[in-house]
Amino acid sequence: MKYAVITGAASGLGKDLAQLYSSSFHIIAIDRDAEGLQQLQHSIPALTCIESDLADPQQRETLVRQLHDYQDIALLINNAGITHRSLIKETDYAVFDKVMQIDYLAPVRLTLALLPVLTQQRGVVINVSSMAGWMPVIERGGYCAAKSAMHQFFETLRAESGSSIHVLNVYPAFLATPIEKRALDSQGNIATHARSSVGRIRSSQWMAKRIVNAHLDKKSRLYGSALTRFAALLYHCWPQLYLHLMRKRFSGTH
Repeated sequence: MKYAVITGAASGLGKDLAQLYSSSFHIIAIDRDAEGLQQLQHSIPALTCIESDLADPQQRETLVRQLHDYQDIALLINNAGITHRSLIKETDYAVFDKVMQIDYLAPVRLTLALLPVLTQQRGVVINVSSMAGWMPVIERGGYCAAKSAMHQFFETLRAESGSSIHVLNVYPAFLATPIEKRALDSQGNIATHARSSVGRIRSSQWMAKRIVNAHLDKKSRLYGSALTRFAALLYHCWPQLYLHLMRKRFSGTH
């Protein structure tokens, strides 16, 4: 059985994806949450768990060395992520650095490390990005920047790779996942004020099933909802109108 590497696998969307893919792959679950990994082990017996904090470059390098022991990796899911809810002018640099480390630099490092074996296996890279990578969102400056970088990197990788690997970029809308419960405030603590959202908040299970189906259908991109696709189109065609509506919708957050 081939291996699938899933980051952020201990909860939320990553956990759902691990459970769905466990019938087809031996899962290598990566997360900093040791307790969550242990609980996942109960539901997926054929599971390899690796505890790693992807925000730490040294731990990432240790992880890369561990993954070199596996030569049959055919699927990489860059799912781990973190966000923040704070105005740019009020946010400590360390918050931006942590968001960029986890949301952009970790996926890039893992992908580069596994690219030879993925190419040999004619494998798949799935990246859980965000519509925030396409358009600005108040109080998400660092998150928007990291997801934008992720989008551009993997779109370019697809263009350069041709048919040697398959790249699926996923742009969810608002999901009920732990990432929002663990959002950082301006000083790097857990944010206490509620997030603002647009449209329906979907379950992570709903999104996980769509990702698997998009993978099977060999799609290049998967979008979260028609509303967020419209918002992205609105921003690119009529940016001032988008900014006016976005400020109005998120006015209670700043």
